[in-house]
Amino acid sequence: MEWQGRTDGNRWMQQQLINCFRFLSLHIYYMGVAVVVPFYMLFGKGFKASYGFYRQRMGWGTCKSFWWCYKNHYRFGQVMIDRFARYAGKTFRITTENLELYNELEKGPDAFAMLSAHVGNYEMGGYTLVAKNKCIYMLVFGQETQTVMENRQEQFGKTNIRMVPVGNGMNHLFAINEALTTGQILSMTADRRFGSEKTVPCNFFGAEALFPMGPFATVIQRDVPTLVVLVLKTGTRSYHAVVKRLPMPEAHLPRKERIALLAQAYANELENVVRQYPEQWFNFFNIWTTTTCQNPKQ
Repeated sequence: MEWQGRTDGNRWMQQQLINCFRFLSLHIYYMGVAVVVPFYMLFGKGFKASYGFYRQRMGWGTCKSFWWCYKNHYRFGQVMIDRFARYAGKTFRITTENLELYNELEKGPDAFAMLSAHVGNYEMGGYTLVAKNKCIYMLVFGQETQTVMENRQEQFGKTNIRMVPVGNGMNHLFAINEALTTGQILSMTADRRFGSEKTVPCNFFGAEALFPMGPFATVIQRDVPTLVVLVLKTGTRSYHAVVKRLPMPEAHLPRKERIALLAQAYANELENVVRQYPEQWFNFFNIWTTTTCQNPKQ
């Protein structure tokens, strides 16, 4: 029951769920999630990593860590429900912090990158960060269900987003090159390795954590402006998007050092947001190289 990037359920079940959202309240589904969360905590593989984060990285006590682990799983269930509710036509109010940073780059002639994370519901950002002058090439998990992919395509088509499935092949590399050489927008997550051997260590919550090197190496190689975009759930029908611009390391530095500096800047922004919304980081994997807590901030 560990989250692998693919939404649970078969095509028929997912489509019926979408149909039900057209006349049932979100609160009914939220109550259902509250009931099944303990089952996921007991039998799912994500509990250990989630609990360890609150206990070791946040430095909280046993009871508080367990409670926040429950909240983490519950919020994740809500976010999944919101995704299908959006497919069914339900609307959500989304406010954006520093939207001008995005608008400035989107109106310009040059390509840029947006780095996200498994925080909140980044998919909601695709419905509010409208690309009027460019196309957003969004890297997505290639093994997602057909129902989810079809509904994403329908929704994203309204905001000029092109999904780029990432699988075992090399097609996504050609799409990345196309986006950055034609002045478009490249969007990708940068907090999960997915088994990649190429990583970059960062100081994250007081300990060394391993982040995937690929996103940062791509940005450094093409030398494109980069934003961090994280979308947090703030209410039943509301979200708040945080947009930050990452400082580009000086060009004269060695490539490896520039990658490390950019990755650390990303990790710093991610940590700041996760500390504000600690129940909304849906990592469920241990990314740290040590199991001890090193002076966590309170």
